[in-house]
Amino acid sequence: MVLRGRLVLGLHTLMTLLSLQEVGAIKADHMGSYGPAFYQSYDGAGQFTYDFDGEQLFSVDLKKREAVWRLPEFGNFAYFDPQSGLVSIAMIKAHLEDLVKRSNGTRAPNVSPRVAVLPKSRVQLGEPNVLICIVDKIFPPVINITWLRNGHPVTQGVTQSSFYAQPDHLFRKFHYLTFVPLADDFYDCKVEHWGLDQPLFQHWGTEPPPRYPPQTCASFTLNPFAGPPDPPFLSQSPRCPPRCLTPQGLWSVPSAWSLA
Repeated sequence: MVLRGRLVLGLHTLMTLLSLQEVGAIKADHMGSYGPAFYQSYDGAGQFTYDFDGEQLFSVDLKKREAVWRLPEFGNFAYFDPQSGLVSIAMIKAHLEDLVKRSNGTRAPNVSPRVAVLPKSRVQLGEPNVLICIVDKIFPPVINITWLRNGHPVTQGVTQSSFYAQPDHLFRKFHYLTFVPLADDFYDCKVEHWGLDQPLFQHWGTEPPPRYPPQTCASFTLNPFAGPPDPPFLSQSPRCPPRCLTPQGLWSVPSAWSLA
């Protein structure tokens, strides 16, 4: 799917415990906040979030019209009426045209996202696992993410998170794929975004046949002694598209890099 259209964001933050302009010498142990919330003209999508100590607890999606907890267990200890979030999104939508006029229709620049793929736990052939596609530095929050297995789209066993706001006003998103690793299988996380000239493919698994022309792709190197992998870098390779190869097969990913 080709991403087209105009996007305008309305962001607001309402501190629910303390206003930073009024606290003076008062210090708070914890801070809760409503926001950011946004509505975008593209695809009529919107999202409302609630953060606690800088971490998102839940979000309300305009299309699903329900509160989605970041972890299902959070819903056992608290309740939030999604109607409150939908009202906030509606307020942003109502003022959208005014915001466009005040900015003279100036668009914010598109940011190229960064992509990495990691397994949830240590990989063992034939044992069920989960692949996690981490897409970072997203702006605007309009993106298509697709899983490929051996070059073919996969739709079963796929889930995703909402957009997580970051301190730099960019967004992060997670896509998950439940799979059973086999020796000859390889996977790709395909990302389409306005900040990319063409789709970006992050490869994971065994090396596919070198029969594709050069294309931009992302890759990263794993070093078991240097901590988590660095952000992916763009490269040109006649062997990688439409899959991007890593320097080594990722079936032997060190357990230190798995995500709990």
